This record gives sequence, C-alpha cells and structure tokens, in this order.
Amino acid sequence: MKKIIQYLLFLFSGILIAQQTATSAVLIEKALKEKEILEKTSLVKNVNFTNIGPTIMSGRVADIDVNPNNTMEFYVGYASGGLWYTKNNGTTFTPVLDSSATQNVGDIAIDWSSGTIWVGTGEKNSSRSSYAGIGVLKSIDKGKTWNNVGLLDSHHISRILINPKNTDEVVIGVIGHLYSSNKERGIFKTTDGGETWTKTLFIDENTGIIDVQPAPNNFETLYAASWERNRKAWNFHGNGSKSAIYKSTDAGDSWVKVSDKSGFPMGDGVGRIGLAVFNENIVYALHDSQFRRKGNTNKKPSSTLTKEDFKTMSVGTFLNLTDKKLNSYLKNNGFQEKYRAENVKQMVRVGSVKPIDLAKYLEDANSLLFDTPVVGAEVFKTIDGGASWKKTHEDYLDGLYYSYGYYFGEIRVDHQDENGIYVMGVPILKSKNGGKAFKLISRENVHSDHQALWVNPKKSGHILNGNDGGLNMSYDDGDSWIKLNSPAVGQFYSVYADNQKNYKVYGGLQDNGVWTASHDAKINKRWHQTGQNPYESIMGGDGMQVQVDDRNPNIVYTGYQFGNYFRIDRASGKRTYIQPKHSLGEAPYRFNWQTPIHLSKHNQDILYLGGNKLHRSLNQGDTWETISGDLSSGGKKGNVAYGTLTTISESPFQFGLLYAGSDDGLVHISKNGGGSWSKISNSFPKDLWVSRIAASSHKKERVYVSLNGYRFDDFTPYIFMSDDFGQTWKNIGNAIPIASVNVIKEDPVNKNMLYVGTDNGLYVSFNKGNSWEVFSRNLPNVAVHDLVIQPTAKHLIIGTHGRSLYKANIAPLQLLTDDLAEKSAHFFAINSIRKSNNWGSSRGNWSPPNIPEINISFYSNETKKVIVDVFSNNIKVNSISVDADKGFNEVLYDVSFSKKGRKAFVSKYKESALKNAKNGKYYLPKGVYTVKLESATGRFEIF
Repeated sequence: MKKIIQYLLFLFSGILIAQQTATSAVLIEKALKEKEILEKTSLVKNVNFTNIGPTIMSGRVADIDVNPNNTMEFYVGYASGGLWYTKNNGTTFTPVLDSSATQNVGDIAIDWSSGTIWVGTGEKNSSRSSYAGIGVLKSIDKGKTWNNVGLLDSHHISRILINPKNTDEVVIGVIGHLYSSNKERGIFKTTDGGETWTKTLFIDENTGIIDVQPAPNNFETLYAASWERNRKAWNFHGNGSKSAIYKSTDAGDSWVKVSDKSGFPMGDGVGRIGLAVFNENIVYALHDSQFRRKGNTNKKPSSTLTKEDFKTMSVGTFLNLTDKKLNSYLKNNGFQEKYRAENVKQMVRVGSVKPIDLAKYLEDANSLLFDTPVVGAEVFKTIDGGASWKKTHEDYLDGLYYSYGYYFGEIRVDHQDENGIYVMGVPILKSKNGGKAFKLISRENVHSDHQALWVNPKKSGHILNGNDGGLNMSYDDGDSWIKLNSPAVGQFYSVYADNQKNYKVYGGLQDNGVWTASHDAKINKRWHQTGQNPYESIMGGDGMQVQVDDRNPNIVYTGYQFGNYFRIDRASGKRTYIQPKHSLGEAPYRFNWQTPIHLSKHNQDILYLGGNKLHRSLNQGDTWETISGDLSSGGKKGNVAYGTLTTISESPFQFGLLYAGSDDGLVHISKNGGGSWSKISNSFPKDLWVSRIAASSHKKERVYVSLNGYRFDDFTPYIFMSDDFGQTWKNIGNAIPIASVNVIKEDPVNKNMLYVGTDNGLYVSFNKGNSWEVFSRNLPNVAVHDLVIQPTAKHLIIGTHGRSLYKANIAPLQLLTDDLAEKSAHFFAINSIRKSNNWGSSRGNWSPPNIPEINISFYSNETKKVIVDVFSNNIKVNSISVDADKGFNEVLYDVSFSKKGRKAFVSKYKESALKNAKNGKYYLPKGVYTVKLESATGRFEIF
C-alpha cells in the first residue's frame, strides 16, 4: 500500500510539473528563421549600439582551443559571450560568432589544418544562468559564416572531439536539457562532417554526457563520463546511479561501462565526473561525490553553543544556560541587539519562542550551500584502462567544491608528466605526485572559480586558464599569471544609470560584483598607462541590482546574491548592511538569488526590498517594516531559494500604488501602500518566473508584466499589458520570435513605445506591442538581462549576460508617430559641432588625422537609394549618396566640401579664405547649414 501511495504522489507531482512543457526543437528552428527575416526588415536595424565595456572584469570561460603548432594562436569560447580569436597570444581578440544565431557556448573544437571551427552550443555548467544552445554550429571560413549541422534539441553540449586523422569524423558529448527530460542526449558521432549523426551511447532521458576525452595519438580509445542531473527552479539534483565512466575502443562506435565494481564509486551519490586521459590505460577522474560524510565519533564536546545544539534542546535545558554562554552565541551569530539572554529566556518561558527558533533564525538560502556534509571532490586514477580505479589521496579535498561541484568538474593531465595533474573548483590546484598531495596555484589576479584549462602538451608549465573572471596565462605552471581580458564579455544581471549631467552607469555581474563608470568612458588599453581603469568596483560577490539617490549620487544601494544589500556612501566610503531580518520565532525570510530593490521616486528616503514578503524602509534602510504577507505560493522543499519576490514596481502617479511579482508566477497589487494586496495573475500561465513588472508612466491604470519560462525549458515570450490595474490582460508577446523574456520597459517620452530584452536579443515596439522590431547593428544575438533609459541624455543602456553593456541614442525613435512614418523622409535633430583648426591634422607625423564627424539621422518610408544634400544658404556644398532602408537610417558626414561644392562656395563668397587641411580636405567654415532629402529638411551649426 505504501508503494502505491508513493507512486500516486509521484504521478501527481509529475502532472503538476508537466503543466509547463519544454519548447520543441521545431519551434526553436522556426523562431530562428523568423528572427533572421525580422533583422532584414526591421525599422531599427540601422540604429547603432556601442559597447561601453567593461573589459577589466570578464565573463565565464567555457573552453579554450590552441593551435598545437603555433601556441600564439587560439580560440576562447565564453559561456554566453560567443567565440573569440587571437593570433598574438591574447594581446587582442576578435569575435567570430557574432553572425550566428547564438552566443551560448558549451565546447569548441578546431581543425587547425583547414581552419574549420566546430561549436557545441549551450553551456555545460548546470548553473542558474546556463543558457541553452541551438545544437552544433560549423564554420569552414574561420567564422565568417556559420551552418547549423544538427542536434538542435540538445540544449547543452559538453565536448566536441575531431579525429585528427579523419577530420570529417567527429564525436560529441551531449548533456541534454537542463530543466526537463529529453532524448537528444548522450554521445553522437558523424563520419561525414555533420551531414548525418548517429547516437552511439544513450543512458536515459535524464542522463547525459558531461565529458569525453581521447587517448593522445589514438582516437580509437575514448573515455566518457555520464551525468544524471535534474534541475528545477526550487531544487538541483546533480547525482545518481546513472552517473558513470564509459570506454570505447572503436572511436566512439560502441561503449562499455568501466566504473562498475572497479573501485570507482557507485550508487545515488555519484555526481559530475571530469576526465583527463594520459594514454590508453592511464586516466584520471575528478568526481563530485554527493555521498554523505561519515560522522566523527571521536569529536570532543565543545563549550561553545552552535545552532545544531538548539535543534534538539529542551525548554528546561535552555533556561538553565548561563546568560554569558547564551549571549556569546547571540552576539557571535549576529542576532539583533534586542535579542539578549534575559529577554530571549523570557520569550521561551511564555512560549512565544522555542529553543529551535534560535537555530532557524540563522538559516537562509545560503546555508545549504556551505553546510551540506557531502564528501565533495575526489580524484581517482586507473592504470589499466578502467578495469580498476583507486582514489589518489587519503584526506578530503576540502575548500575545492563546497557543495556545488556540479559547477566545476574539470581535470587536466600534463602529457609530458603522468603525475602532473590540475583540478578546477573554487581554487585551482595542481599535483606533481599523481594526486597524492595538491598545491594552490591561484594568484591575486586570477578569479576564484575555474572552468577550463589548456595545458601545453609540448612545454610543461605553459597553461591557459579560463575562469568566471575571464582568461589567464602562465608560463611557470601557475606561479604567476598574466590576465588576458580585452573582450567585453561581462555577464550582467542588472544595469542602472543615475541622473547626473555626465551620468554614470552601474551594473551587477555574475560572480564579479558591481561596477560603475562614466557612460562615455573610453574602453581601450590606455588605463594600463594611466593606472586607472574607467570602471570601478564597488561591491563583490554576484553583483545585483543598483539604485542611486537622485538627490545625492554618492548614496548607492546595491549588494550581492540572496538579498545581501548595502547602503554605500561613496564620498565617505561607509557601508551599511541593510537586509531586513525576521523576528525570533518567525520563519526566516526567503530571498531570491536576484533579490529586487526599488527606491521610491516619490520620496528618496523610501526603499523597498523583496523577500517572500515586501519590506519598506522610510529611512534609507536603517529600519524596516514588512508591508505584506507572503506574496508567493509559499516555497517548495529544495536546495534553491524559491517562493520569493523577483520584481517590484511603484506607479509614478501615486505613492503606494505597488506591484510585486514572484518566481512562482504570482503578481500582486496594492493601492494603499501595502495595507492590502490583491492577486492579479490568475489568468497567466502557472508557475513561471515573473521577470519584470513595469507600472506605466503615461497612464495610471496601465501596467506591463513579463514572465520567463526558462526554468521549465519553456522559451515562449510571455508579455502582458493591462489598462485596468491588472483586472484584465492582453498578450502582447506573440509577435516576438521564441525567446524567454527578461525585461520589459516603457519609453518615458513616447507612450506607444516598449523595449523588451530576451534571452536572444533586444526588441522595440512602436504600437504598444502589436508588432515588434529587432535591434541588430553591432549587437549580437545575446541574452539581454536588463534595460535602463537615461531620460535627459535619451540613451538606452542594455545589460547583456555575456557581452557587457551597450548604449544607443534613442532620441529619434522617441519621435516616431503614425504621421511621421507616412512621410517619404524626415530628418531628426542634428547635433552641432565646434570648429577646430586641427581638423585634418595629426598629433604627430605618424598619428592618423583628426577627422570631424556628425551623425545625420533620418527616417525613410521605403528602401531606396537617396541623396542627402548639404547647403550653405542656397549653395550645395556636398552631397552624400545613401542606400536607405525603410525605417531609421544614419549617415556620418565629415563636414567637408565636395570638389564641386567648394568651387561654388568660393565663387559666391570670394572673400572666404578656405584653407586646405593637412589631409588634403577643405572643411566647412563656421555657420548654419541645411540638409535636404526630397521634401525633408534639417539643419546643423558649426560654431
């Protein structure tokens, strides 16, 4: 009977979870084609985006591939930042994946003889921001063009191996979907360059392949590691009995499991496995063991209280504790000042608090991360081709994995030294005695989280290390490192712009803290000379949201994961920790990884912060009041914080008109400052992450909501608009090609304009979502996590999760109306320019000349070749031929005369003394000039 009940419970839970279905490969393929068409016809395809960095702090590296015959030449794949190429040992890099449909990289492989590039898309790490891919990409022209050669439903690819003796023969390890079951996982092989694929190893729909490695000089012998893992929004299970090691002796055509009953761990506790193959028989395996550690029966009792003591403590024992001992526990564990021994004992006496509450008070979403007593990282070795395995070390490798080894799992061996191995985790360790003992080789300029490593097979000590902070290179086996961070591949969670005249941008990055810089900072290497990078770090950890006081830009609110927020006074350097704390006896608050904050525009002393409840401070975070009950569905049992708020919005029309959205699909409204709340999300798809709520600045009753199904592998663009405070909703996301939505923002000037950031690009609508236009100029297909509009400068700044920050001028876009769109052409405001005698001159004999430039922006209602004429009064001084597209166009003009225009000008103004610049051009003198295009006119001034 018990088994029947368990089965029914399992079946019922499966039905509940199955409400959200993974997006099919057919729909994804269709969406990619739709977006490609949109890019060609988009009204905003010529709107230029400029990358504004940062580069000093990079993004997560997925893989490195180095030319074995010229180690100055290599490729680096970033988890969500694309593929980059260098031919000068990392001095400079060029992006080569920007023309493809994704920037999400799992693994790369290069046929150096022909230059053919293979990219397995979809990151191999199973983290909360590991984006799915679109199968296998191949380029035969060194990245100029890309062809998708299959496995579209693989989502996450771990390894690509090319047979060096037959480069059409390729073996690929596929992990498969992250949040759902699927069949396209295992090991796949092609013998015709990707024209066809054969699945040669399949375990089940929840177990994929996390690593495949060949024996050097013998592609017939391959080793592979399977990984059983299942991630949900509320839980990650990264181990199981299906995790194992396999071997092939026929180049991957067939496989045999070699880890069973061989000394290698077996059972439900087997986690992620990484492999390093020295030769056909000698292999190392790095195992993330999720088996529990054996208790220490010899542990001596301590006089110091721990939270574990209170979990089983009786009331009588508690009341007999000395005040000194209890106060020591309370103070050392950061209890609020009001909780001291005397009054806590009184609370226990009257029954308002139980002893166990003193343990619960300390528990939060981080506790499972560090308190889980698992074995963790361990290294095994076989010397007989997998017939037997033996652990190389006696002690635990503490401090390498903690409890999230699923995020790492890579091991390498020096092919010139059988006993030289490297293991990657929170630090990077090396061993020179076959894993018996290890040495730390991280240094002060190397990020702590390590993901990829290339070890020169011909020169010991030469290594390239890819980590969460970018790329490092060493020539002395890790004693010292050079940082190679020039690509702008930061993984931003959030972006903010303050209201200063020369405004600053701020942003929180994955595992790289919070950074700020002037919006017009120059992103180049000059800072190596000056010693001052334009970007400044103001917070560590995983950087989260930022709010800045409009009255004093030195007052910044920001923090790191799980709601750990601070108020920073940048003038004095003072930091004040401001996270709301639950009361003793109250269930601990749950905080999302990306906990939302909001500084009220009605009163800049008022700050909102969302846990599972909404909290409000009236004094800049010094004290808090809770203004809601639990606004989620109550959470779920698991090891990931869940049942938490993800977004907060306050109407600019009314103080206290509040909206809050949760990670389990609920949206609530309060019209009285949190006095009461109503749920307004009953008609939405269930359980989806509410990625953003935006209360309208144009109409009090209007509100926008976006939902994100990424955590169900559901990539449908869910966007809704309401004109009655959420009583009824209109779906306005249907016209966007399939991609999960992270943010929606209303334009502050044009009431009809909306911006949407998805996991695969940026869109704008000029008609409240009835149709959408896609941005693409200098902006690759990358995840856009956040948007901010600087209203005075009229700049749109986007925070991408993989390519740092971009900026665009949206002033012309804000002026688009139906009447303007019907005109054959229309000029937008042209910035004036200051005259300089240095135009056309160089700073030195070898420097390029100083070329002036103005941007002439115009709208055309059809695609055609046009002529933009420039006039001084009635004299045509220059003409510019432009291949105009329907929509917004930009032409750059160097304010020079044409030969014919100069002759006409001199003829009219004989007294003018036009000077020939050093670059041979004649530049316009000071004055007001008119530009004409058909019936459209514009003007600019040289002053």
